[in-house]
Amino acid sequence: MNRARAGRSLRPSSWPGGARCAVALSFDSDHDTFELRDGGKSISALSQGHFGPRQGIPRIRQLLDANGIPATFFVPAITALHYPDEQRALVAEGHEIGLHGWIHERNTLLDEATERDLQYRAADTLEEVTGVRPVGIRTPSWDFSENTLKITTEMGLLYDSSLMADVDCYELLLDGSPTGVVELPVEWIRDDAAYLVMDRWGGLRPQIAPHDILRIFVQEFDAAYEEGGIFQLTMHPDIIGHRSRIWILRELVAHIRGKKDVWFATHADVVIHAKSVCP
Repeated sequence: MNRARAGRSLRPSSWPGGARCAVALSFDSDHDTFELRDGGKSISALSQGHFGPRQGIPRIRQLLDANGIPATFFVPAITALHYPDEQRALVAEGHEIGLHGWIHERNTLLDEATERDLQYRAADTLEEVTGVRPVGIRTPSWDFSENTLKITTEMGLLYDSSLMADVDCYELLLDGSPTGVVELPVEWIRDDAAYLVMDRWGGLRPQIAPHDILRIFVQEFDAAYEEGGIFQLTMHPDIIGHRSRIWILRELVAHIRGKKDVWFATHADVVIHAKSVCP
């Protein structure tokens, strides 16, 4: 249990510009890696992954640009190698690119040496592709091994966004000792995949309508706003990027922008602010 535990809270008493609430939107650009990770050769599955760069990312970029919103894209290295222009365009538009594994691997199935090699290689690859070295990581599928925090600390990364012990930022402890690595927590409640992914072979289908998902996200934001905290959301271009699903994000952004004292920021900027103002 002590390999990665929640330490001191890093909840700011205020946000930049006098904002009451911080909003951190993120997108996991998994694209083709779900099929490639397991050595799969399904053309159908690969085509589904290809939807993200062809349709999902352009829709997301247009929506973010129209509203002047910076976001964070967590990108597997293989995605960056297959779609380098996409990553360069996102950086040029002011978005953050974060680590998301080499090929969306499952960390708990890897030995320590392999996990370390893939994480370092992924960071090197994202830097080579974008010209910017990533400062944060989201482990693929939020799969966090007993070695993940040790490796992340060794790399000198600023933050992780894979764990769920709080709604506000907190410092991660490794074997009971502070690491300096900040956690910007996620939650399945605030993840589009939890509601919208279909398991073809398992016969599972989404059971929640888009307007009900929107209601959940709005309630999560409203509560964060009332508390003066962070509203963090995890999405996927091949899921939220469909025409009837991007509607959820469009309506959510409109609702959030109805509040004048909200700060839209990348995950890195939220963490930098939280770490700078909390003793």
